[in-house]
Amino acid sequence: MAKDVGTKGVARADREQSILDAAVAEFGAQGYAHVSMDRIAARAGISKPLIYNYFGTKDGLYIACAHRAGAAIVEQVAAAQRGPHRGRAVASLQALFRVLEPRPLDWALLFDRTLPPTTDPYEAALLYRRKLAELGNAGVREALSEIGNHDDRDVSLVTQIWFSVVSATVGWWLEHPEESAESISQRSARILAAVAGGT
Repeated sequence: MAKDVGTKGVARADREQSILDAAVAEFGAQGYAHVSMDRIAARAGISKPLIYNYFGTKDGLYIACAHRAGAAIVEQVAAAQRGPHRGRAVASLQALFRVLEPRPLDWALLFDRTLPPTTDPYEAALLYRRKLAELGNAGVREALSEIGNHDDRDVSLVTQIWFSVVSATVGWWLEHPEESAESISQRSARILAAVAGGT
């Protein structure tokens, strides 16, 4: 647990993961601009110099959090999109909820609006936002092509709508922590089926 990070005998890799967990809890809830290393150290139950020793700077710590979060999310969503096309939207949401369940604030961290533009932390988050956008765009393009629609502007618009749906759904889920990944997956599937005119 995070409070044990500073104890002797804890493997460095485990200690690093615990620091990252504490940092995500702060960055995800408060936003990069409003978080201090003092707050992260206090949450982790360790000294601030130890965090600097491991990650160098606040920027370095955020970037490490972004890479851990982004790589896991992109990997799971990409895997879901390799399945059968029918139902792929639901499968992608299910994959997203599953990977976020242990650390739901990973999403808020990647889409943090307080990140200063053009900085290294901003670019780290942007890397994974773009990867997710590419996956979404490819999925939408394939879905529209199956019904004979090859209009690039339609693809662009529907992709933007899809990301709004995903962001709103994850945001709602973060406000309702009593909902499990399975529960929100089922809820999303029902709603998408209703919107699509399914049963």
